[in-house]
Amino acid sequence: MKIYQIDSSARKEGSTSRALAKKLLDRIKKPGDQVIYRDLDDEMVFVSGLTESGMKIDKKDQNEHHKKMFKLSDILVKELKESDVVIISAPIYNYGPPATLKAWSDLVARIGETFKFKENGRREGLLEKNKKAYLVITSGGTKLNSKEDFLTPWLKFILNFFGIEKIVTISADQMALNYEKSIKDAEAQIANIK
Repeated sequence: MKIYQIDSSARKEGSTSRALAKKLLDRIKKPGDQVIYRDLDDEMVFVSGLTESGMKIDKKDQNEHHKKMFKLSDILVKELKESDVVIISAPIYNYGPPATLKAWSDLVARIGETFKFKENGRREGLLEKNKKAYLVITSGGTKLNSKEDFLTPWLKFILNFFGIEKIVTISADQMALNYEKSIKDAEAQIANIK
């Protein structure tokens, strides 16, 4: 089994989302499983300078930024497509996703690769239907799935858009109110995963 672990916190040291994602990985990883690790804080390119809709620019018209953007996009799409299980850790920043996670989704959204349009105009995700995703969501004050949480529903929608429908959420929310309880609750959620 290939497990694709993606961390998106801007904090390297002392990141709760990263620590919980590692615990989750240790819980689900079996001997022989392969782990592909991606730290979005290390290398991320933002989609910019497009000349038409979608991630399309003729090769002859690509500047150095475009070439770097498409190269990383190709790698990210390949990593996602080849994985069986995806772990995404993300803190809620100002009620939404970290900028690097949004950039990741923009680079992975490739027509004909991760989604397509059907004749009726509806979209269809192209990733294998048996792929599973675990979301490790943390927050200081935002209650998960509240009207102020714009990260969790967005991330689930994006994964559904790519065709991933089996999604499990691990949350350590409102840590600023009761850090120990939030961590214990999240660790219990991880321990209960079968």
